Amino acid sequence: MNEPRPDLSGIAPDLLPTAVGITKLNSDNIVETALEFVRTHLGMEAAYLSEFVGDELVLRAVSAAGLEGVLHVDASFPLEQAYCRHILNGSLPELIPDTAQEAICDGIAATHDIPIKSHVSVPIRRPDGSVYGMFCCLSRAVRHDLTPRDLSVMRAFADLSAEQVNGKIAARLAHDSIHDMIDGILQSGDFDIAYQPIMDAAARRPRGFEALCRFRAQPYRAPNLWFDDAAAVGLQAELEICVIEKALEALDVLPASIYLSVNASPATVVSGRLTNVFARWPAERIVLEVTEHAMVADYDALLAELNVLRFRGVRLAIDDAGAGYSGLQHIVRLRPEIIKLDISLTSQIDEDIVRRSLASALVRFAIETNAAIVAEGIETENELSTLYDLGVPLAQGYFLGRPKDLSTACAWFDAKSGASSAAG
Repeated sequence: MNEPRPDLSGIAPDLLPTAVGITKLNSDNIVETALEFVRTHLGMEAAYLSEFVGDELVLRAVSAAGLEGVLHVDASFPLEQAYCRHILNGSLPELIPDTAQEAICDGIAATHDIPIKSHVSVPIRRPDGSVYGMFCCLSRAVRHDLTPRDLSVMRAFADLSAEQVNGKIAARLAHDSIHDMIDGILQSGDFDIAYQPIMDAAARRPRGFEALCRFRAQPYRAPNLWFDDAAAVGLQAELEICVIEKALEALDVLPASIYLSVNASPATVVSGRLTNVFARWPAERIVLEVTEHAMVADYDALLAELNVLRFRGVRLAIDDAGAGYSGLQHIVRLRPEIIKLDISLTSQIDEDIVRRSLASALVRFAIETNAAIVAEGIETENELSTLYDLGVPLAQGYFLGRPKDLSTACAWFDAKSGASSAAG
């Protein structure tokens, strides 16, 4: 039953992975390729990588020829019925050409059940030195031709597989850590909402506010990093909705004429959950901003959900327009009620004819499509004046008002405090 063994004479064990075409660049199937090669090279019927899980031996990757019914991914066996613990404590050797020559093997059920006539196994270790599991080969035939050099081949591929395993362990631990961190924020609501005014450029009074999230955790991290992490662990919609729900509470205290703009990714919109989130609030006071930087996997699905929200009265804004090609695609495909000019377009627009020309084109487009237009990132009087002269009626930026808490937002409408004190 032995399969032909490739001639590896003259190849040092530490060069074997490269010699058979297995490199770190091919990270998705390193372990599977290593098992297949080692099994074929040794002329054995099965090779597998196992993990110790409690008192069980669980197979995580398998290459088997004729033993697939017994040895397959996720198959588990009691550790007390495996060779592993004996190999680790030194009572069995790593290389066993004939299991009949080892008395301990006779007392292990698998020796007779499979049966196992020859066996080669080396440990896979984590970076801290603890044992993750074993890299094994076995055969139902005695293999007196197995040599220490074959064991060296096993160790070389076990080391390569350990790198892959440890990389996956590190990724899993990082994933779990981020998931727990985001879940903690969802449970505790450990963030604040800041409200930045969207101003009537002529009257210098708020027409609406954009709700922006500020996470409390230290050291401080930009909000987009938190949302990126949430997306990476499958909690993007949960976190965005949690923030939106808290932000919308401002509608209870802001004047009825003031709208509130909240941000959501296309994926969260497509989830269909925003319909229920917005249901208890006056839809005509809600603007949903979809950033132009976000990728849209399915415009038809996105439009279907947006149409439901629009039917109820919610308006759509495309954020960061002018920052890149994808923004123009968003605008053409989604036909927003509000177009927000990105700071890359508005910054120093009073000094740049190219920026002014592009802004003018977007203003004309907005007029022809019956969309409102808002200039973001305004930091100087000259920028504001230039944009107003171009026909931009609404503006947002530090020059007009920084993101502040809800009480500061409400102060804009307190006759006693006046607009000047609220704009700081």
